[in-house]
Amino acid sequence: MEERLAHLAAQIGKLLKEKRLTLGLAESCTGGLLAAQITEIPGSSAYFRGCIVAYHNKVKKKVLKVPATILRKFGPVSEETARAMARGARKVTGAHIGLSITGIAGPTGETEERPVGSVYIGLDSKRVKEVFKLTFSGNRSAIRLQACEKSLQLLAQFLERR
Repeated sequence: MEERLAHLAAQIGKLLKEKRLTLGLAESCTGGLLAAQITEIPGSSAYFRGCIVAYHNKVKKKVLKVPATILRKFGPVSEETARAMARGARKVTGAHIGLSITGIAGPTGETEERPVGSVYIGLDSKRVKEVFKLTFSGNRSAIRLQACEKSLQLLAQFLERR
């Protein structure tokens, strides 16, 4: 898994540099794991603006400007929250692209609607706003790693289409 993550992060770095684009992140359930993968690549400061680890709703609201109404109505693990987090990441960091992850890594926190392993990944750019709903399995660590890997895959696909 680590080799796949490193390969994807390097691929993304190459694409961001080629396209002269920058990236900002907002992470919740992954707690900075995605930012660690991105910054593992030498020279990542050329395209990586930063990451907000918005683990608590107060940080989502105050820093990323996720509206309180969204958090109340849809919850912190939702399509709407992922969308707002990605937009917030882009704006707060001043990046071309914002990418967010919010989910339930477990072992607690699940609801009837959202079991452990439920993850939303948001992508926000000037022209594209997308959210992906995914379900992963395994323990907490496995879910977090899978969420990072899928985020990197989705970002790579987005950059290749651009």
